[in-house]
Amino acid sequence: MKLKSFLFVFVFALVSCNNDGVEYEIITVATPEIMSKAEFRSSVEVLGPQNIDEAGKIYAYNDYIFVNDQFKGVHIIDNTNPESPQAIAYIKIPGNVDISIKNNYLYADSSVDLVVFDISNINGIEPVERLEDVFSFYDYQLPEGIQEVNWNDFDFNSQVIVGWNVTQERREIVNINDDALFDGGGGIATGGAETGTGGSLARFQIVDDYLYTVGIYEMAIFNISNLEQPVLANTQYSGWNIETMFQADGYLYLGATNGMYIYSLDNPSSPEFISEFTHWEGCDPVVVDGDYAYLTLRGGNLCGQEESVLEVIDISNKYSPELVASYGLDNPYGLGFKDNFLFVCDGTSGLKVFDKTDPLEVTMLTQYPDIFTKDVIPLENVLLMIGDEILYQYEYTENGVNHISTFQL
Repeated sequence: MKLKSFLFVFVFALVSCNNDGVEYEIITVATPEIMSKAEFRSSVEVLGPQNIDEAGKIYAYNDYIFVNDQFKGVHIIDNTNPESPQAIAYIKIPGNVDISIKNNYLYADSSVDLVVFDISNINGIEPVERLEDVFSFYDYQLPEGIQEVNWNDFDFNSQVIVGWNVTQERREIVNINDDALFDGGGGIATGGAETGTGGSLARFQIVDDYLYTVGIYEMAIFNISNLEQPVLANTQYSGWNIETMFQADGYLYLGATNGMYIYSLDNPSSPEFISEFTHWEGCDPVVVDGDYAYLTLRGGNLCGQEESVLEVIDISNKYSPELVASYGLDNPYGLGFKDNFLFVCDGTSGLKVFDKTDPLEVTMLTQYPDIFTKDVIPLENVLLMIGDEILYQYEYTENGVNHISTFQL
């Protein structure tokens, strides 16, 4: 059957002509790596430390750091001594991108499934539950920069996508509409309890007895009052081209390519849409501190406009968020804050530390250039940062941070 795309694509390609005047372009094409559902659901495995192929998101829980290996699984690092972190285990989870942890139960997406692990014995991790087909196939995340998907004979009834092969292909330029660009679906793609902390690029959030997960357009809500046996409580439309999710003070803040959506958790099993703050197209993680939300928008590539900025949004009135300040950046990704420090991962321009004492006059204190930065987690005593398959750790100082360690993943 013909699969419908849920992705707007902006094509930036090298264009050439032949002697007949026909124009060609070089485009980036993704072909799904496929498993049968039977093989896929029997392939979870806990192994010893492994090399990482492509570092994704990071998550901190107690003295451990969890690093996603894009679409493959989760690496576990013992960070008891931040000056000398040690890799101790790897959980093979085909199709994995996000995790969340509460009271020693780890929840992870595995393509269309949710899997649960008991990590109370970190040296004897056990899978304890799998909820099948709870995530929409159409929400599956694509690698950044993809302009076309080659679906071949993929059958979403009996197969699952566990990764992507990315190639460059020369194609004749034809005039087509957005819906035809893909012949298929996809997506770019508390209360005394002990939960972990994710970065600003996370799509999973735990609030009390609920796990909230978000894809490109759909939110799935799980009741985890029985940690070992979560129940899918609800699925609902969440917005368009959702990329990230942050929770604060009884609200969910969804970062999308065209803005930020605010949802109330007054009814935890069915979040209520409150308002939307819109802006031009840009890749958009968001964090919230009190009455202000901080967003980075990365322009260029397939994210939209060329401009990249840090935006400060007054959210004191949740029904009417207002842009109050904007600051130029180079190519930002994730961000985070601790007290009056705002940490921004500005891609190839490194880590930038800002003073946000006055949100209307955010000033840069210092910059750590010459490293590629993707996301941060500001913990109580240590700042975690990841980029280019490297985990960096810093200690806080009066004027910023000092480097503690560098761990090659």
